Amino acid sequence: MKISKMIQRAGTETAFEMLAKAKELERQGKSVIHFEIGEPDFNTPENVKEAGIKAIKENYTHYSPTQGILELREAVAEYISKTRDIKVTPDEVIITPGGKDVIFGTMLSLLDEGDEAIYPNPGYPIYESAIRLVGAKPVPMPIREENDFAFDRKEFEKLVTPKTRLIVINSPANPTGGILSYEDLEFIADIAKKNDIMILSDEIYSRIIYEGKFVSIASLPGMKERTVILDGFSKTYAMTGWRLGYAVANKEVIEALKRVAVNSFSCVATFVQMAGIEALRGPQDEPERMRKEYEERRNLIIQGLNEIPGFSVKMPKGAFYAFPNVKKVGKSSKELADYLLYEAGVCTLSGTAFGEYGEGYLRFSYATSKENIIEGLKRVKQAIEKII
Repeated sequence: MKISKMIQRAGTETAFEMLAKAKELERQGKSVIHFEIGEPDFNTPENVKEAGIKAIKENYTHYSPTQGILELREAVAEYISKTRDIKVTPDEVIITPGGKDVIFGTMLSLLDEGDEAIYPNPGYPIYESAIRLVGAKPVPMPIREENDFAFDRKEFEKLVTPKTRLIVINSPANPTGGILSYEDLEFIADIAKKNDIMILSDEIYSRIIYEGKFVSIASLPGMKERTVILDGFSKTYAMTGWRLGYAVANKEVIEALKRVAVNSFSCVATFVQMAGIEALRGPQDEPERMRKEYEERRNLIIQGLNEIPGFSVKMPKGAFYAFPNVKKVGKSSKELADYLLYEAGVCTLSGTAFGEYGEGYLRFSYATSKENIIEGLKRVKQAIEKII
């Protein structure tokens, strides 16, 4: 059997590979502390669950329009208009089964074979994978600790060529927790307008921010029409298993994304969409409670990581990840991640799971309890002290 060259170009998510290793150890009776998966440990808010159950009972179990139920698109348009300070209409919204479909659909819609797309590295691995999958050239934009996990403007400018068709940004960022400054966004926007480049702005962590106010590049002058906003419900509302996301873009891009949807998922589960309406229009106290808890966990894990020999880590400004520098330990990132899993029963991710510029780092997700954080840090410190 011959597997297509296109699929052979596709990458993967190391988080799920490490999770599988950890689960196997747990089946063998070993205790494992999980820092590898970027998934809230909270449950979906009760009002959202009840809305989904009610929708099933009311027989919202049939097809919806491919673009999504109008009422949900209206709710998304209202939400984005309010939180991004731009005017969005329901026909500028498409509902998707998670954020990955926005990534993949955007690549399919905007890139041809031979085109170039700039993406953050280290960054969410599906950016590079989806660019490769459609036959375009992925161009890594180095994200460096010395730039406070942002990018060097001169370095970035050199990456832009006549073949550049798309720039991917992610703020707050996975895996670093970094946030692009307003000046950085202005710089990217200026380059995009001068060179007729589209932006894919991954804003999935926009509600999990600890300093200042979130700013979308789409809110900058002249940028709404050339930005595809990716957002969804997984992180903010602890709805990872519901598979519910959306894109906001100009009508031409939305039409292209609809065509991708028709050829792939047809529509998002209707009762899930009804739960999404309640998430956006219902009480917002639960997302804020989660954010405050993440902030307390952030402070706890950063303090603890900085007390481990050979580790140093900056305070992340958003999302729920710590990205410690572990170069002084003397092992590659992958070797260290495996060592901590098998020696200490602590599952983390190698920085190289997010690209070549992640070498020398590990990613810890602190979307887990304080008790797990304390125990996990203790185990890591004990394991590191054996080799350093």
